[in-house]
Amino acid sequence: MIETNRPAAAPADDEPDLLRDQFRQLLRYRRLIGAGIGIGLLGGVYLGISTADTYVATADVVLRAPTDDPFNPSLAPDKAINIGSERQVALSSSIANEAAKKLGVSASGFAALRSGLQVTNPPQTMVLRFTYTASSPKEAAKRANAMTEAYLLKRQESLDATRDKMVKGYKEQRDPIAKQLDELSKEIARMPAGAGRDAAGSSKTDLQSEVGGYNTKITKLEALDMTPGRVTSAATAPPAADGPGILMSLALGAAVGLALGLLAAWVRLVFDPAPRSEGDVARALRAPVLGYLPRDRTGGGPLLAAGEADPRLAEEYRSVAFRLAYDSRFADRRRLLVVAPRGSSETAAAVAVNLAASFAETGKDVLLIEADLRTPVLASQLPTDAGGRPRWSQTPGSPKGGGRHSDSEWPDGRQLVVDAGESGSFDLIPGERARNVPRALTSPRATRLISEADSPNATVVVLAPPVLSYADALALVDRVDGVLVVCNPRGVHRTDLSRIRELISGAGGTVLGAVLHAPLPGEKRGRGKDKNPAPAPAASSPASGPQPPQPIPYEVAEPEQHIPGDGTDTVALRTVRMGRR
Repeated sequence: MIETNRPAAAPADDEPDLLRDQFRQLLRYRRLIGAGIGIGLLGGVYLGISTADTYVATADVVLRAPTDDPFNPSLAPDKAINIGSERQVALSSSIANEAAKKLGVSASGFAALRSGLQVTNPPQTMVLRFTYTASSPKEAAKRANAMTEAYLLKRQESLDATRDKMVKGYKEQRDPIAKQLDELSKEIARMPAGAGRDAAGSSKTDLQSEVGGYNTKITKLEALDMTPGRVTSAATAPPAADGPGILMSLALGAAVGLALGLLAAWVRLVFDPAPRSEGDVARALRAPVLGYLPRDRTGGGPLLAAGEADPRLAEEYRSVAFRLAYDSRFADRRRLLVVAPRGSSETAAAVAVNLAASFAETGKDVLLIEADLRTPVLASQLPTDAGGRPRWSQTPGSPKGGGRHSDSEWPDGRQLVVDAGESGSFDLIPGERARNVPRALTSPRATRLISEADSPNATVVVLAPPVLSYADALALVDRVDGVLVVCNPRGVHRTDLSRIRELISGAGGTVLGAVLHAPLPGEKRGRGKDKNPAPAPAASSPASGPQPPQPIPYEVAEPEQHIPGDGTDTVALRTVRMGRR
């Protein structure tokens, strides 16, 4: 036999496939991506409208430090000027006040005048760039030039004030010495020649040297070039609005919104506890995904797949059965347990019935055991006839035709034959409500039923309740070995699948694979929950015995005209509608 239970881990070098898989997973959150694009488009519309009447004018000013020799290479302007401080001065209220006087702006418009100005400094330059934003191009250019002139004027005044203050201080220090020198010169003129006059002459020379030093400093300050800077590029009226335009704004908003939507989808994907792909299900169960049931197009959720109504569904069941038949572990024992994780067992029942029909179609003797003794419904939902093959296990003393056993314990010997149309037929051991479910499932009679798979060309399919809701399935694992998990990947968590694998492995069984399906109509996203939960078994006294389950009505679809050779000859399963389990 060919081993089909391959490791679930993806090859390490299959990165393009992993990327494509992750991208497909992101596309599942179309609402988040659409919401992000919508928000981005709204932002783009706002940006386009808000900047439609916005005009920006720019003026550049090169600063220079006071110098007596502008061609002296040893003078570094960046050492004499702190460009960061000058930028703050250009944005100060004193500059705005000066510009407001020139422009005739009132006090109420002063804040708006100041808020429209931006001053920047290009890197590695001594340039201040005055950028003014206004609602009209002429106003923007006018105010940008006014701000530039006001700054240069204030800087000129500041430099002149600094120089005048220094000159005044030198003069205040020089004048007393100059006065003392004049008085000493007059005294020397009156003194007779001698040692006293020589000493007075020496003091006069010192005073003259000191006065000369102050005069040199004053002359040097007065000779400085105090030009604060020059305008290299005056502001002119901009020919167009500063905004990117409505079309560019929409494109930019859509791009940003798409990025935000993808980011939100990625965050949602990271924190999503549900399996993100078939690979996640395979890794959690450490078993392959044997099939993904297509969404039923008939709208009624058939128990037996309908050939004419939805041939894809029947072919998918056949594909799952084929893969199981070529699994060496199932081929050795031919005992299959079908379970759902939690909630509704509707799809698990459909999988068990259709797999039994698919095995019967290949010529095998198939026995379907409904081990769901809490909500048994298969007998009321399948086209059955009483009786069966005499070699199937029957309780000693039970009627040959499959009548009810006298002690009303399951299995009671009742055996039905399910007609699967051209696919053949298979036997059904229907479930019955039992007072003690664990004892009934582990009874010798149940063990003899499951051991029928040891007969040549025989296969046993067992349907059990959800494995995480009840422990019934775990009581059968050691008798069946092969377990097939049927689940909606969006309705179960990865931790649930890992727990199922651990429980089955701990009970001595093996997960052969998983069959995935889309959410059932009316099923909420998240953990699978039964919309119409089955009522608990009614309490009864030993004298009265357990109450039989109420039959659930079913309908058989009307057969449609079949044309030989139309491509549907291999699909021969009858449509049977079923109610919610």
